[in-house]
Amino acid sequence: MDTLKVPAYGKINLTLKVLGRRPDGFHNLSTIFQAIALQDTLTLRRCHEGIHLEVRGARLAAGPDNLVYQAAALLQQRYGFPGVRINLVKRIPLAAGLAGGSSDAAATLLGLNYLYNLGLTPGQLAREGAKLGSDVPFCVLGGTALGRGRGEDLSLLPPAPRLWLVLVKPPFGVSTAAVYQGWDAAPSRQNPEPPDEDRALAALRAGDREQLIRALGNDLEIVTCRLYPEVKAIKLHLLAAGAERAILCGSGPAVFGVAPDRQTAISIASRFRQTYPETLVTCTL
Repeated sequence: MDTLKVPAYGKINLTLKVLGRRPDGFHNLSTIFQAIALQDTLTLRRCHEGIHLEVRGARLAAGPDNLVYQAAALLQQRYGFPGVRINLVKRIPLAAGLAGGSSDAAATLLGLNYLYNLGLTPGQLAREGAKLGSDVPFCVLGGTALGRGRGEDLSLLPPAPRLWLVLVKPPFGVSTAAVYQGWDAAPSRQNPEPPDEDRALAALRAGDREQLIRALGNDLEIVTCRLYPEVKAIKLHLLAAGAERAILCGSGPAVFGVAPDRQTAISIASRFRQTYPETLVTCTL
């Protein structure tokens, strides 16, 4: 096998609870990760030496600052394959809270493992991925999983019932550091829509779509909406357009709205695209 094409699936957080600040400055989380069908695509080709990366569909560095390059370098240094040419086609919006970069890194690890027959298990790849970012281990495993610690301590969960989603990404990024600082500074941290992790876990075990939707929530949402009021406006507009729930993706700024079905999701998305071109319809995997 000289060439391999690998999908890199995005993610949302069905629930996200911030448990507190850690001595290393990061935060302990408890979150239910969920893979979505929205994907980037990587094509990997064997070559005689080096790491050569080409990126299409987004303005991204194609050198050592790119997580794809870093993932390839990590395995090359440790396991000694000669070289690889990687073509990355971006479809997941950048800096949206959808783990696009982490998913690309995970796909690189998976692809190189097959391309060069490195013999690494998914668990070993996930551990290697944790060196690149806290979302990478989940992106290696995919599906539905409970993440603890910074998100890298994973327990696989029953698959979620299919949810049709409208993703709306406003034309700005957020400072993740500022969002967490805002969470630290909020004395009450009163969230009007707190995540109900126990209810979500029970809903996953029962395959209960309605209970799962009711349990959705993100502790960071109240901070991101305060710092970036347009995010709150997008949430309210999604609900007014027919979404059953609207929840922040990670630390933002993208928001996902849960639609009753695919056609409703398409209809809701059509109302947003003129103002927010990065509006996409996808579903859970």
